[in-house]
Amino acid sequence: MAATTPSTPSSGLSRRTLLRAALAGGGLVTLAACRSAADTTADTAAASPRRGGTLSVATGVDLTPSLLFAQSANTLVQRLVYNTLTRYDDKLQPQPELATSWQLGADGKSITFKLREDVAFHDGRKFTADDVIFAVKNLQNPARSAQLRATAAAVTDFRKNGDHELTLVLAHPVSNLFDLFEFMIIADSATVEDALAGKQFIGTGPYLLTKRNPGSSVTLVRNEKYWNPGRPYLDGVEIRVIPQAESLLSSLKTGQSHLSYSIQGKDVATLKGNPAFRITPYDTGSGAVYVGANVTAEHVGDKRVRQAIAWAVDRERLVQQALGGYGLVSAAPWPKSSPAYSDANAGRYRHDPDKARALLKEAGITGTITLPFAHSNTPESTAIAQIVQYDLKQVGIETVLQPTDSPTMQKQLIAQSMPALWTLSHGFAQLHPATLAVSAYPFNEAKNSSRFTSPAYTETVQQAWKRADSDSDEAKALYQKITDTLLDEEFVIDLAIAGLVEVAGAKVHGATLNKFNYLNLDDAYLAA
Repeated sequence: MAATTPSTPSSGLSRRTLLRAALAGGGLVTLAACRSAADTTADTAAASPRRGGTLSVATGVDLTPSLLFAQSANTLVQRLVYNTLTRYDDKLQPQPELATSWQLGADGKSITFKLREDVAFHDGRKFTADDVIFAVKNLQNPARSAQLRATAAAVTDFRKNGDHELTLVLAHPVSNLFDLFEFMIIADSATVEDALAGKQFIGTGPYLLTKRNPGSSVTLVRNEKYWNPGRPYLDGVEIRVIPQAESLLSSLKTGQSHLSYSIQGKDVATLKGNPAFRITPYDTGSGAVYVGANVTAEHVGDKRVRQAIAWAVDRERLVQQALGGYGLVSAAPWPKSSPAYSDANAGRYRHDPDKARALLKEAGITGTITLPFAHSNTPESTAIAQIVQYDLKQVGIETVLQPTDSPTMQKQLIAQSMPALWTLSHGFAQLHPATLAVSAYPFNEAKNSSRFTSPAYTETVQQAWKRADSDSDEAKALYQKITDTLLDEEFVIDLAIAGLVEVAGAKVHGATLNKFNYLNLDDAYLAA
């Protein structure tokens, strides 16, 4: 391995070069994740950090402990209680967290980490290399339903050099390796089953989870022995579960809640210009709205029917009416920040009911067909489903809406037990492009929610994944091949890129999300 040299990344370096350099540093790097640069500047310039106070965070979906190691509908707790090895900045360059530096092997088949030596779990036990080994093996466990299990499974051996240096040996180069380390929370091995059962959550993070009222609230208090000096600023955090959209909005307006990422787009739009609130879009697209199709179901097994659905939906209307304008119309999953993005891919399907009817006729469908259509019972998802339902009806596809709670939909997604059609949002396109197709439930080449299989798709995905570089012309050509398959087969019918929108009271500063929407409050504070 080449010697490690601390460096400051410059925009002229390739991502491969940056990953091979060691991004050394013992202190925590404060990052704005994928927030709007203008909003971030206004936030940090508004006041000086102040210690104390309890931040109230409102969410529409309760914590599901059994999905702790999956990117589920609620990712608020992960980074409050736990840490990760590394974290991305807004250019997808990894920065230190529990790892202080690292070296990639020249062949891309190993990585050596130096770990912080001053970290303890909430119960006082010291953090060591054994905890990293457990974290990787934990994600390799199929029972965890972890989306990045394939990447974790590429780790075939662990070589310790003391308690705070560890080499991970890989079966092959992995282009999305640091996606894994951004995703992988470091949990206490002795109590992990308790965490999955919702009994106790022990990590190394800035807060201790002290109380959980299922369906109502989660209470966290400051970790006084946190390894990052002087952090966190807040005394505690109260996560309030408020499923009703009107009540959620009201809790912010009345000051009962300080912060939320669950306000639906059309309600966010009503707060524009109100000096009592700061609205911050996460504009690199950490999510996307889509219609999924179970290709083993009647009618939608024909890709022409799926393509017809893609032509039938009025994406512009959906973004304006259901998302309040907070979204980018796109037929492809990639946000503009992705190396896989192109205007041509985003515009591949537009609203063309005549084209949709012609494809249905070509597929042998001359009358009206009826399909079950599942959606989350949240207000925004319901609004999206109703818009899609109306558009499909105009071309001869009747749908029967099946509202379902978010945890149940997540479990059905994992179990491949979805009906003919459903609508949800997906993430993972904001990361390394290969991650979407090897890790996201809707797109996974080996086992996806649509039950779609294709040797050609698998081969292309594996080629994009099993390589050390991610920004070469060859790599980008593979991303295009993946996109071509997605746009032709349409087992996932993307509608709009729509990352989360932060709505914060004027007193709230310093809250960020990582690329998996984990809430980071290390530097958050409440101004006087």
